Amino acid sequence: MKAPENPDWVELQGSAPAKPSYGARCNGCGVCCASTTCPLGRLRYLRRTGPCPALIWRASLGRYSCGLAEDPRRLVPGLPEAWLPLFRRLILRWIGEGWGCDSQGAAEVPKEP
Repeated sequence: MKAPENPDWVELQGSAPAKPSYGARCNGCGVCCASTTCPLGRLRYLRRTGPCPALIWRASLGRYSCGLAEDPRRLVPGLPEAWLPLFRRLILRWIGEGWGCDSQGAAEVPKEP
C-alpha cells in the first residue's frame, strides 16, 4: 500500500508488534525510529528527520532493531572486537531500546481498500 503524502505517516511491517503506550517497555515496534532520527543517528547520518537509516526489520525476531547497536562498527569504524559489547550496551541505553517507549505518536493499522 502506498503511503499518503503526509510527513507524519510512516509505513512499517504489518507483523511488527503494536506500539506500546508511552513509557511502557520498548518492544521493537519501530514507530519512534521510523518517524524521527535519534540524536545518535543524527550524528552518524547527519540528518535531523526520520526515518532513521539504521532502522532494521528482523523478520526472524518479529521486531525492529537498531543497526548501530547490532554492529557498532557502523558508528565507529575500526572499533576493536573487545569493545563491541560495551558499545552495544551504551548505544542501546542511549537510544532507549528495550527501556521505555519515548514515542508519543499514534500508531494505526490502515484499512485495506
